[in-house]
Amino acid sequence: MANKINPSNTEKAFSELRSIVARLRAPDGCPWDREQTPSSVKKYILEEAYELSEAIDKKDPKLVAEELGDLFFMLLLLANIYEEADISFLEEAFAGIGQKMIRRHPHIFGDVKVTSVKEVAANWQAIKTREAEEKGEKHSVLGHLPKSLPALQRAFRVGERASRVDFDWVKPEDVWAKMAEEEQELREAIKTKSRDHIEHETGDLLFTVANMARLLKINPEDALQKTIGRFVTRFHIMEDIIRSQGNELAKCSIEEMDKAWSVAKKL
Repeated sequence: MANKINPSNTEKAFSELRSIVARLRAPDGCPWDREQTPSSVKKYILEEAYELSEAIDKKDPKLVAEELGDLFFMLLLLANIYEEADISFLEEAFAGIGQKMIRRHPHIFGDVKVTSVKEVAANWQAIKTREAEEKGEKHSVLGHLPKSLPALQRAFRVGERASRVDFDWVKPEDVWAKMAEEEQELREAIKTKSRDHIEHETGDLLFTVANMARLLKINPEDALQKTIGRFVTRFHIMEDIIRSQGNELAKCSIEEMDKAWSVAKKL
C-alpha cells in the first residue's frame, strides 16, 4: 500500500522552499541566484530534467526524490524571477494547468464516457483542436514538439502522433523494406560525395529506425542511451586492461584493442 500523503507537511515543505528561493533572490541574497534570468535558467532546468530521467532509470526512489527536488528548485527559481514583475505568476500557472486538465478530461470531470485509452487520446486531440480554433491558431495532429528535444526522441514522438490518424506502418515487419530503401539511398549518396546529400539520407535512415523502434514499443532514445552506457563502461574496462599490461591505448594496434575489448565484453 502506498504511503499516505500528509497535505500539511507537503504544503509546509513547499512553502519553505519558496521562502528559500525568495531569500536567495533578495537584494542581499546570493549573487549567483540574483544574476539568473529566464534565459540563463533554461539550461539548468534541462540538465535537472535529464538527471531526473537517469534517476528514474536507476529505479532508486531516494535518488528520484533528490533529483525531483533539484528540478523543483530550478522551476521555482524561474517562477520567482517572473513573480518579481508579476506577483500572481505562479498562482496563474497553477490555476491555468488545473483548468486545462479539467477541460481535457471530460470523462473524469464531466459526463463524457470512454471505454479505452484510444478514446481518451482522441478526445484529447479534439479538445486541443477546438482550443486552437478558439484562439485563431492552426492546429496540427503533430502538435508543437520542441526542437530542443533530442532528435531521436522527437522522431519517436512525431511518428507516435502521426500514427494517431493511422499515418503509419501496420506492423514492424512492414518497415524493413523502407529501411532497406533508405540504406540503399544512403549508399548512393555516399558515392556522390555530397555532404548535404549524405546528411539528408542519413537523417532519413535514422528517422526510419526510430519508427521501427516505436512499432516494437521501444523508445529509441532510451535504447541508444543504454547502448552508449554499455559502450562507455566497456571502453573504460578496455583502458584498464591495457594499462594493466603496461601499455598505452594510443600506442596499441587495433588487434590489441580488439582483444582487450572482447575481454571487457565478457566482464
